[in-house]
Amino acid sequence: MLATAAPSHRRRGSSRKNPAKGSVKGSGSVKGYGSVKGSGSAKGSDSVAALRWGRLAAMGTVAVLILIAGVWGSWGSAQHVMLTKGREQGTVEVTRCGEETCVGPYTPLSAGSTARARVVIEKSVAVRKGRTYTVVLKPDSDEAVRSGPAGVLFAWVPLGGALLLASVVVAGGLGRTRAGWVLAGSGVALLTAAFVTI
Repeated sequence: MLATAAPSHRRRGSSRKNPAKGSVKGSGSVKGYGSVKGSGSAKGSDSVAALRWGRLAAMGTVAVLILIAGVWGSWGSAQHVMLTKGREQGTVEVTRCGEETCVGPYTPLSAGSTARARVVIEKSVAVRKGRTYTVVLKPDSDEAVRSGPAGVLFAWVPLGGALLLASVVVAGGLGRTRAGWVLAGSGVALLTAAFVTI
């Protein structure tokens, strides 16, 4: 009977050891699974960061292009109004307006400028029939641009619109709310000043 009991005791001991071995292997498999999961999440975070930086770069480029377009659209007239040295300056009495332009006689005010029976000025809210305006003539042409503070401000109206549009992109696309408000405030101030002075 003793001989019979001993083997059964050994069997019980061996059966108790086997689950321990299995648990160790099991824990190793869990660790391996955890490492695979961690690498996947790292790749996911990298792709999210790349998309975020790509979006910021795209929105930043759009905002810069909008501002450049605003400056370019304004500089065509602003250069004549702001850089008046050596240019013909005088007044024009608007006598007739068409769909896009107005015309009238030109009276010189600067030295070397000659009177003209007819010069052309762009039709806009800053030019009305029957009124007289101080103007600057574009070089080698009969095209006039309104001068003075009102002319300077009105020449930069396209930039004011660009500032408002860029503020939406900066605040919404780039998430820079404070910078967006600064751009919007600058645009509103420029547009308001231009339309008040005209």
